[in-house]
Amino acid sequence: MHRHFEDLLEKLRANLIKMGSLVDEQLETAFRALHDGDVQSTQKVFEAEKKVNDFDNLLDQQVDEIMALEQPVAADLRLVLSAIKMNHEMERIGDVAVNIAQRVEPLKNYHELVRSTAILEMGDVARRMVHDSLDAFIHADAELAQRICREDDIVDEMNRQKFRFVIGEMKKNPEFVEPGAHLIVALKHIERIADHATNIAEDVVFLVDAKVIKHHAADKN
Repeated sequence: MHRHFEDLLEKLRANLIKMGSLVDEQLETAFRALHDGDVQSTQKVFEAEKKVNDFDNLLDQQVDEIMALEQPVAADLRLVLSAIKMNHEMERIGDVAVNIAQRVEPLKNYHELVRSTAILEMGDVARRMVHDSLDAFIHADAELAQRICREDDIVDEMNRQKFRFVIGEMKKNPEFVEPGAHLIVALKHIERIADHATNIAEDVVFLVDAKVIKHHAADKN
């Protein structure tokens, strides 16, 4: 029975990692498509959404099985609770990747505006946060997870700066009003990616150290 329980936990952990890798690929494809105005490649992002949703359902089923049959405690219970929350955050990141991919079509003829906004600079930081949050989970690295939480403020500041830049461009050139609106939406989506990565990092700290640092409580210690 004990071996069966360990196998269930390992499968849960492995599927979280697989889902995280798939979401990371979604983000990479969506950002590259936005930068290049490559509408065709966005199809890969949309197709991956179904796979992410399948993982979401699978992980829910695995958690239900573990809770119903094994009644985990202590560190094992923290893993299951963290898996519930991380699953939700990664599914939401996948949704955001789709939302960003949907901005590619209306922005495909405005390469100069997209690139001068340097939106991918912000996207790279947010994507790195997602990647690092997954690494922190894989290696049980609470220190890395704490650092990710602090990086959320960096993305927030980048969003404010780029928002002001886009507004300025819209004021100077009426032609940029519509694409500028799409860029502002994309900036907000990237900010949300960083928020989700931060939430995953907080879950890792809870998993490793049994500490709750929601809302950056750790920054005040």
